[in-house]
Amino acid sequence: MRGAISRRAGGAWGEIFRGVVIAIAATALLVVVFALLISLFRFADGTIRTVNQLIKLCAILIGVWFAVKRGGEQGLLRGAAVGLVYMAAGVLVYAALTGQRLTAFAYAADLLMGVAAGGLAGLIRGRM
Repeated sequence: MRGAISRRAGGAWGEIFRGVVIAIAATALLVVVFALLISLFRFADGTIRTVNQLIKLCAILIGVWFAVKRGGEQGLLRGAAVGLVYMAAGVLVYAALTGQRLTAFAYAADLLMGVAAGGLAGLIRGRM
């Protein structure tokens, strides 16, 4: 009972925040696993870029899974919000850590990918 009350107290924003935090944790875990694989095998740059995108997509899906309840309301919006916030945080961390600047198109593409993947995942999860 107490868990249900605390979940309601956070509302939609609390669920979205929880989904983003879980997505970030999933990213960290997946990146560590992939780094271990890179140390064991030689991957082409294209493969690394592709796996990087797949890690982001998987993390968004995992985050949305926890942010949107099965049969829950507003799955599309909550999922899109998780994807947007997660990708925005990733863009900011990337820019801060590397000092590199991508083009505005690349940033927009990442954000839109997050919104699209999160929204689709949230829509599916909300209708299950």
